[in-house]
Amino acid sequence: MSEMKHIRVERDGAVGILTIARRERLNSLDVETAQDFRRAGLQLARDRDVRAVVIRGEGGIFCSGADLKYIRDGGSDDDLGYLQPETHGRSGNYGEIFKQILEYIHSTISEIRRAPKPFVAAVDGAAAAGGFGIAMSCDLVLASERAWFEWAYFKTGLTGAESSTFFLPRLVGLRKALELVLLNPRLSAAEALEWGLINRVIPDASLDSEALALAAELAAAPTQAVGVAKQLLNQASGVDRLDVHLDAELTELARIADGPNFKEGLAAFFDKRPPEFESE
Repeated sequence: MSEMKHIRVERDGAVGILTIARRERLNSLDVETAQDFRRAGLQLARDRDVRAVVIRGEGGIFCSGADLKYIRDGGSDDDLGYLQPETHGRSGNYGEIFKQILEYIHSTISEIRRAPKPFVAAVDGAAAAGGFGIAMSCDLVLASERAWFEWAYFKTGLTGAESSTFFLPRLVGLRKALELVLLNPRLSAAEALEWGLINRVIPDASLDSEALALAAELAAAPTQAVGVAKQLLNQASGVDRLDVHLDAELTELARIADGPNFKEGLAAFFDKRPPEFESE
């Protein structure tokens, strides 16, 4: 695999480690980073010598989702012409830029769920919007004591993506999922554990070592049996319909992103003021 700018892939024995390393942008994903995230995720998911995977963020932040500054600024002609060359780059619509990013993130999430091996999210600091969804899509989630979790999409007038509206009702039940989406509380690691969103809370300084130790334990398990058990649990909980739902998330978010409320939400986000949404 050629060098990647903001995604790092390492090996520790049979454990693969995927690090989002874009701290200056809160480990958010522009098109290039999302594309590399997909390349790295597929590599680790399909490498038979890798028997467990840890996903983490660099610099005390897990991931803040799609890069809103990149989207506000109109993206890049080179990036945006990759998936849809017939558009010859930018369309001028926010929804089109979101599509280019989410296609890669959604593909990675789908691969995480299909992979016949466990994926562990090691969440330090913020897991918001798309970062929240990526964490929820992993098989196990460890969080540092300083970690926090936020659905966050309504802050900019969006509808939710990156698997968040799929996994939330399965993880916490419909009533609590509606509370998380409609009221958008920011959950501490302890609260996320209480809600059932994560598996363990770890002291900040020990998160990486604990995540690697857990992944090594999982890598030592009978890989074929682990893969089959994961597949059966996926089927029992309806995760075999994930791809259909990811497509719906992408379509609806891109449609809403081209409306006036996202434009207002985006401006308010960067102006650090409350948004003034209108009835659409």
